Amino acid sequence: MIGLNRVSKTFTGQATPAIQNLSLEVAEGETLVLLGSSGCGKTTTLKMINRLIEPTSGTIMVDGRDILQHDVLTLRRSIGYVFQGIGLFPHMTIEENVCVVPRLIGWPRDRRRRRARELMEMIHLDPDRDGPRYPRHLSGGQQQRVGVARALAADPCYLLMDEPFGALDALTRSSLQEEIVELKKQLNKTIVFVTHDIFEALALADRIAVMHEGRLEQVGTKAEIINRPATPFVADLFGKPARQLDAFREQLS
Repeated sequence: MIGLNRVSKTFTGQATPAIQNLSLEVAEGETLVLLGSSGCGKTTTLKMINRLIEPTSGTIMVDGRDILQHDVLTLRRSIGYVFQGIGLFPHMTIEENVCVVPRLIGWPRDRRRRRARELMEMIHLDPDRDGPRYPRHLSGGQQQRVGVARALAADPCYLLMDEPFGALDALTRSSLQEEIVELKKQLNKTIVFVTHDIFEALALADRIAVMHEGRLEQVGTKAEIINRPATPFVADLFGKPARQLDAFREQLS
C-alpha cells in the first residue's frame, strides 16, 4: 500500500505550494488515477512517491515504511516508472532498454534475456525481430509499450505512470489503454496513473483522485465522482464534456 499523510511541497522561490496538505491511500492491487489540469500537482505527487522530488512536509509510506527511511536508489528500483515522453535510451537495443533495471540490480545475463523475451511477448512485440532493434525503428505506440515493459522488468509491486500516452494518436492511445487494463488483470500491480484526460481516467481507474491547484478536491470510485461530486470544481469538470456533447448535438439537429 502507498499512503500520503498531509503531504505538502513548496519549491524554492515559489510562494504558493505546488502540493497542499495532500492525504490519500492507494490500496494493494488498485489503479488510482490522479486527474487534473496541467500545473495542478499530479506529476509532483507521482515524483514524490519514489523520491525524485522530496516533500517539504508530511509523510509518504510505501509498504508501511516512511520513504525517507528507504535507501533512495533501492526505493526507485523497486517501483516501476513509465515516463511522459517514453524516455528510451536511443543507443540501446529494445532488449537492452527493457533490461536496464535488472542489469543495475545484478541479474545474470540469461535471466535478463528470459525476462525481456517474456515481457516483449506480453506487450505484443516479437523478441527475435524487435529485441535487436533500436527505438528509432519502432512506432510511437511500440516505443511506449517498451517503456511499460522496462518499468515492469524487475517485477515491482508498484507502477507509476506519468501521462504515458499523451503524445500518441487517439487510436493508438485507446489500444494501449486496453492493454494496460489487460496487463493489470494478469499482473495485479498497484498503479498510480497521471492524466488530464477524463475519459482515460474513466477507462483505467478503480478510483479517481481529482486535483486542482495543488489540492485534493475528491477521491472516490467512478460512480461516486460522477454521481456525487464533492465540490463545484469536480461537478464542472465532469459536467463539461456532457454539456459540450449536448451542444454539438444541437448543432447537428
